Amino acid sequence: MKIVSIIGARPQFIKYFMVSKALKKYKIKDILIHTGQHYDYLMSKVFFDELHIKKPDYNLGVGSCERDWQIKKIFKRSKQILVKEKPDAVLVYGDTNSTLGGAIAAIKAKVPLAHVEAGLRSYDKNMPEEKNRVLTDRLSSVLFCPSKRAVLNLKKEGFRQAAIFNTGDVMYDALLYSVDKAKKKTAIFRKLGVKKKSYCLFTMHRQVNTDNKRNFEKIINFINKVSRDNIIVFPMHPRAGKCYKKIKARFSGNVRIVKPVGYLDSVALLAGSRCLFTDSGGMQKEAYWLGIPCVTLREETEWPETLKGGWNVLLKNYKCFKKPGSRREPFYGDGRASERIAGVLIKWIKIL
Repeated sequence: MKIVSIIGARPQFIKYFMVSKALKKYKIKDILIHTGQHYDYLMSKVFFDELHIKKPDYNLGVGSCERDWQIKKIFKRSKQILVKEKPDAVLVYGDTNSTLGGAIAAIKAKVPLAHVEAGLRSYDKNMPEEKNRVLTDRLSSVLFCPSKRAVLNLKKEGFRQAAIFNTGDVMYDALLYSVDKAKKKTAIFRKLGVKKKSYCLFTMHRQVNTDNKRNFEKIINFINKVSRDNIIVFPMHPRAGKCYKKIKARFSGNVRIVKPVGYLDSVALLAGSRCLFTDSGGMQKEAYWLGIPCVTLREETEWPETLKGGWNVLLKNYKCFKKPGSRREPFYGDGRASERIAGVLIKWIKIL
């Protein structure tokens, strides 16, 4: 049995890592295609090095380019490999251009497609990630959902129940696997000159913010206001860096801008923070699991469960820093999502 995984961005490296471990237990041959959507060391290879992810069998090297052109390149180059390898199934993850490009390649190569993290909806049709996830779900034969809400979303849209599986969230698997290792990493705190619980963490990479000067400046003003009473650590994504150079607004002196960090350092910084400000979907969940209050720098979230109890607050509803006292519910499974995905794949492939 042979499965091809197509990945290309930081969150996908983490998701793939956990699923690949489970596939290995079942002795499934695992072919890895790295699209090259994220390509420099701090955005890509550091994750492979830290998590000891195997070297990709293929690297498409698509690099950075306009969305439609990037998806087209991923589709064309991936299809050639799928035709050559003839896998039993293709796995795609999340909601990036690599996700949709890989999904289209699978369909064109007539290979069954499975989507990890299916059924998420922000209901913002202008958001590239929303377009990617909706279209990928439509192309998929099997849908692996991280939560009950994701399952309900798909059922409302008319998907066949037999093709939907509530496996839980593979990112939770990854956090449970790595959190103890991450908490032992202290060099990042010395490097930044901060102590645990003395700062807030800030990340931003979504196009809705980084490609929109008005939104970016609004967030800068908000972060500057918060930084009057807090040190803010900001690992700046390359996309945010490009926009920052083009605008007049500037962060205050209490905002410490650093280069992107690896996964373990990212978890360590999050676990050691007082609060998270982010537009990242993955980090909203990680904050929730770690008990770190989060402010989402968007108008909506595809993870609405995290809003319950006040652990996550949309920017428009934020009043002041406040640590919730309510219990966090296990909305995203028990940390065994990857094993469930591998088990379902074996049974599913046999009946196709």
